[in-house]
Order: sequence, then C-alpha cells, then structure tokens
Amino acid sequence: MSELNRLTADETKEAQKHPIIVILDDIRSMHNVGSIFRSSDAFAVTSISLCGYTPTPPHRDINKTALGATETVAWEHFGTTVEAINAAKNLGYQVAAIEQTHGSKSLETIKLSADSKIAVVLGNEVTGVCEEAIAASDFYIEIPQWGAKHSLNVSVTAGVVLWELAKQFAFKQT
Repeated sequence: MSELNRLTADETKEAQKHPIIVILDDIRSMHNVGSIFRSSDAFAVTSISLCGYTPTPPHRDINKTALGATETVAWEHFGTTVEAINAAKNLGYQVAAIEQTHGSKSLETIKLSADSKIAVVLGNEVTGVCEEAIAASDFYIEIPQWGAKHSLNVSVTAGVVLWELAKQFAFKQT
C-alpha cells in the first residue's frame, strides 16, 4: 500500500471526506451493499445510511465485495429511508433520489458549489427508490443511457454517481 501511496484503514477513517452521504433504500443483495461500501471508500464519502431491510455489516457476503471498506466508511442503520433522509436534511444536506422520474435532472448537468452537501438515495434492485423517499427528496438525478435497457445495477449506479459528484468536490479543493 505504501508503494501505491494509499492510506491505511486508520488513516482513511480520519481523512477528510467529501460531503456526500449515500442512502440505501431496501437493497436486497449483500454483494451490492459491499460494492457500494467499496465505491464509497474510493470516493471518500462521509457515510452510508443502510435503510429498512438493507443488510448491515459484519457479514462475509458483504465483506466479499467490500474488501475492508466496511472498516473505513462510517455507516448507520435506519428503520426507514425517510428517517435517513430527514437525518441528512437535519445536517444540512440536500437530498437527491437517483431515479428515472418526472422532473429528474441528467447527472452531467448537476453542478455543486464548494459548500454543497449532498445525500443520494439509491433504490431497491427491482422497484427502485420508494415513493415515500422520492416525495421526501429535494430533487432527482438520472444517469443518461443510450442502449435498449434503461437500467443499471445499483452498485454500478453508485459508482457512476459518486465519481461524478466526488470529482466536483476534489477538483474544487485543488
């Protein structure tokens, strides 16, 4: 790790984070949860909110894809996604549901200011973001797609969205 200039797990926990919270709305797959932890570590998000029946660490199936990221990314469990959304709003975060819905904005058009704080809601693998969470969100983001399928795996969606948001914060800091 030192040859790659990577932080240790302890250094990563203490490092500055981007003001991004990931809210997982009833994600079924432990592998998806683990992958989202890994992407969240890579893009230095503040925390993950695991909601409803979304599985929580520690679990070997989450760890299989997280590769240690459950130890470096702060997380909390909420009974409902709306509870997590309200908690993020109470901390001054704007909440964006990642969903193809009426009024959604294309991801590449989202421009964050240096003082922005954003929470993104990622939905269930089959049903997407629940209606209550959509109603509680401040706005909606979708990823532009040009193929026949207008759907991505939730962990892929997390990687794409977190990269786009985190690079805006990272480039403002340099």
